[in-house]
Amino acid sequence: MQGQACRGPPLLLHPPHRLLRLRLRLHHHLRLVLLLLCVAAQWRGALAQYELCKSLVNTDEGALWEEYACQPKSLSMKDFMRIRVEPPGITCGDPPERFCTLENPYLCSDECDASNPDLAHPPQLMADRERGGLITYWQSVTWSRYPEPLLANITLTWNKTLELTGDVLITFEYGRPTVMVLEKSMNHGRTWQPYQYYADDCLEAFNMPAKRIQELSAANVTRVICTERYSRWVGSKNEKAVRFEVRPRLEIFAGPRLVNMEALYTRMESVKGLREFFTFTNLRLRLLRPALGGTYVQRDNLLKYFYAISNIEVPARCKCNLHASQCVFTEGNLQCVCEHNTAGQDCTRCKRGYKAKSWKPGSYLPTPNGTPNSCAQAGMSAGSTDCECYGHSNRCSYIEFLNIVTCVSCKHNTRGQNCQHCRLGYFRNASAELDDESVCVECNCNQLGSVHDRCNGTGYCQCKEGTGGLKCDECLPGFFWRQGCVPNVCDDVTLPCQNGGTCVQNQRCACKPEYKGTLCQQSVCEAGKCSGATSLSPSLPALLLCPVLYPLLSATRLLS
Repeated sequence: MQGQACRGPPLLLHPPHRLLRLRLRLHHHLRLVLLLLCVAAQWRGALAQYELCKSLVNTDEGALWEEYACQPKSLSMKDFMRIRVEPPGITCGDPPERFCTLENPYLCSDECDASNPDLAHPPQLMADRERGGLITYWQSVTWSRYPEPLLANITLTWNKTLELTGDVLITFEYGRPTVMVLEKSMNHGRTWQPYQYYADDCLEAFNMPAKRIQELSAANVTRVICTERYSRWVGSKNEKAVRFEVRPRLEIFAGPRLVNMEALYTRMESVKGLREFFTFTNLRLRLLRPALGGTYVQRDNLLKYFYAISNIEVPARCKCNLHASQCVFTEGNLQCVCEHNTAGQDCTRCKRGYKAKSWKPGSYLPTPNGTPNSCAQAGMSAGSTDCECYGHSNRCSYIEFLNIVTCVSCKHNTRGQNCQHCRLGYFRNASAELDDESVCVECNCNQLGSVHDRCNGTGYCQCKEGTGGLKCDECLPGFFWRQGCVPNVCDDVTLPCQNGGTCVQNQRCACKPEYKGTLCQQSVCEAGKCSGATSLSPSLPALLLCPVLYPLLSATRLLS
């Protein structure tokens, strides 16, 4: 039905006889069913785009494989996620603890006990399949240590790059948090960035104005907002859901019910950062304040404040860079089944022997089949291959032993098979594209302070002992510069001058006359030769001056 007008049978009018009214009603229902089926078929057809990676087609030269951009179907990723709850001891039950509910705050007959399977609430209950109507949930300790904040981090891990395809749904029991943050990581938890803020008062909690998804437009669809929709107390047990709204963002481009997926996929290619916005490897819930029941914290009954989550739904697909239509769970991890001569968990590199040109992700354009950007097999001569050197060379050579094509005489301080790396003594300019002539920047390591002239990928040189700084041109504490950094002779903390000596520019101690040594630690008088009595004896020059000084001294006494 896709691409055709969806029309039901004509609505016939008949005299108001009972049988005719029944027929009329049946016609009406049939028309409604057909319309719904047609809309569903259109939706499925739109979502089914890019499900084929290749197709066998007949040509004048015989049957050939025609390749297309492709991606896996959306899945419920809760079936594959690993859950970690922090800090240690935030899960209730060890030791056993009583708790109340906001609906019955003074009826504290419930108990959490980790040693009793019927009373335990471990983290894995956030991802279980609840059967028979029994709700199971993870639960935190109560806020018995108020005013210390009740903080909990719930990290969801897949060890795989994923793309959101629908709303993330978190179901809370006994009240939704008044303050929380949903975060994502794109590098397996090494760094995090906010996805959305949630609070009953966004200005107070995050100094952000409250905003609704409906206020976003195509120009700011990736904006991180704070919403108050899911945090205010409503007093109803049915108000459990907290959403990260993905589908409304997609509808900004594809329209209601996602009927214009061509527009969405076109925007995915043309709007910078749009595909990355829905991309993640990990998600994290930072729970900052539990449900308060619409009032201030009541310190006389802190057992009613806690977190409880019964379910987390994450609809997403494996990110395979448009090089795979299947994603399988093998050896405990999700893995793209890569096509287009690509390889890797996310199809992010070319297979061995297919590196005649550099790897690229597939493209959604032109719709409806996109561009596969397949990796090409290395040919038997340079003239028959695609020479991909990012503009740093125009010559390639085929190495038969390795079955690869490599660039020759890379310019602009580049090196590598595709001139994609920097020469020794240079590092990659992160703000420049690979085909930029200034992509490689000289390390400029200080020759006296560095081990060699090479640096790492961020420009830091390898420094000698006692030397620091980006270019190894600074001395660390305890060292001073003298054709390189050398250890301090003295200082005011760890190497003080002794016996009243003074440290001069950390290079030497200025000692008092009666002391010597590096730190003025040694007496000028050697042991046993310099006592108090001998030090008072007149010296030879003094004795020689006595005949001259004695008459002067006598005359002075007479005058006085």
